[in-house]
Amino acid sequence: MKGKDPAKVIKEALGKALVYYYPLAGRLIEGDDRKLMVDCTGEGVLFIEADADTTLENLGDSIQPMCPCYEELLYDVPGSGGILGSPLILIQVTRLMCGGYIFALRLNHTMSDGPGVVQFINAISEMAQGLSVPSLLPIWQRELLNARNPPRITRIHHEYEEVTNTKGTLMAMDENNLVHRSFFFGLKEIRALRNRLPASLGACSTFEVLIAYVWRCRTIAFAVDPDEVVRISCLINMRGKRGFDLPPGYYGNAFVYPASITKAGMLCKNPLEYAIRLLKKAKAEMSQEYIKSVADLMVIKGRPSFTQPGNYLISDLTHAGFGEVDFGWGKPVYGGVARALSNISFCMRFRNSKGEEGNVIPICLPPPVMERFEQELKRMTKEAEPVRLIKSML
Repeated sequence: MKGKDPAKVIKEALGKALVYYYPLAGRLIEGDDRKLMVDCTGEGVLFIEADADTTLENLGDSIQPMCPCYEELLYDVPGSGGILGSPLILIQVTRLMCGGYIFALRLNHTMSDGPGVVQFINAISEMAQGLSVPSLLPIWQRELLNARNPPRITRIHHEYEEVTNTKGTLMAMDENNLVHRSFFFGLKEIRALRNRLPASLGACSTFEVLIAYVWRCRTIAFAVDPDEVVRISCLINMRGKRGFDLPPGYYGNAFVYPASITKAGMLCKNPLEYAIRLLKKAKAEMSQEYIKSVADLMVIKGRPSFTQPGNYLISDLTHAGFGEVDFGWGKPVYGGVARALSNISFCMRFRNSKGEEGNVIPICLPPPVMERFEQELKRMTKEAEPVRLIKSML
């Protein structure tokens, strides 16, 4: 690829990939009962090419959430950010002075989840390197996850409950007054946390340990009334789950996010294993019946939003494949989301400038809450080096 313009190469490959992913070139419309549909108009997607007067080396560890110069690296084209009637994809390729480049993408989440996005990007990368047909053909077939007839809710779904904030301590966060930080968890930090767990807990994934830790510290930092009910919802992918048999190539949303629920006082006063057991319990309750019940709930309640007060959503993207995408110039220094939201975080793989492998989790909190959150993080990992804060340019 030496001497080739990445913006030109990727733009041409994008056009070829959209032949197979043609719904992404359409526009969303809304039918009866707020049912979303794609009008395959072929209007296309938005593509921007840009140049930046900096190098990859200058950016260093800041290439992670919150990404530096976020607004410049993914320009928000005026009028393009709506759900209905707007372009479903916005892509920007920014060339750097060193010869590297940054590929940024914004996708309407109603169309695809993380694995689906990676599948589409991989199709672009294959076209960029000369293939005429994607090695994995896309499958639409959204009817595979349709509600039953008649729909019936057969499980408890804490993630969609209507909550009244009776105590007034489940803070509603102002998006314009939040501090963005990313926290790096290497082998030392993870070992320190695992040392706190009893052998009777059994095997725990790194993701379970980290999110239980972050959830507990976050709740303590908010100083939530002990009797308030708090939740954490972890996204669970249905691909490969027995009973659904989603075909390879399916690129729609295929996840649910069951909520673990407890009183804040119980979460904060108990050791870390308490939170992990809650997470494991929610995961164990996942079944084919649970997922069908979610689909039915969407129809019966008219596509409700997830519970907002006291609910923290987090998604494990460590295996999504963002870091493996190769347009022909090699794998990326960082592949993952560019930012977190007020109550949504992501866990992603990250290699820092020292060559250390680990996980990075971006957090958004009000300034005083963030200060208390950082103090709690350090307190719980005092057996090892403090959790390292990756400074972000805002």
